[in-house]
Amino acid sequence: QVQLVESGGGLVQGGGSLRLSCAASGRTFSYYAMGWFRQAPGKEREFVAAISWSRSTTYYADSVKGRFTISRDNAKNTVALQMNSLKPEDTAVYYCAARRGTTAQPMGEAYDYWGQGTQVTVSS
Repeated sequence: QVQLVESGGGLVQGGGSLRLSCAASGRTFSYYAMGWFRQAPGKEREFVAAISWSRSTTYYADSVKGRFTISRDNAKNTVALQMNSLKPEDTAVYYCAARRGTTAQPMGEAYDYWGQGTQVTVSS
């Protein structure tokens, strides 16, 4: 079992930055690939970014590529999402997810554990 707790959400003006963090506890964090997803009101959950257990591979949704950066610290059992040049359309609840497996995946169904989410609101 893996427990995930997100933090770092909040209200920011368009063009600003936020850094989300996800703290993991439970099973050995190193052998889990990690991902970030988001869900806006009235919309389906969508993939944002993912990182392999070794940090060698990262994936990004086209909508965030060049603006967001995913990273992880296996020694601290944390994964972060640095979000720059934020836009109002980035407003959503952001979820951290972990999957048993070393490869990063963009599909939500591939993930086994989910955090409770943290709200990100970008004003125009």
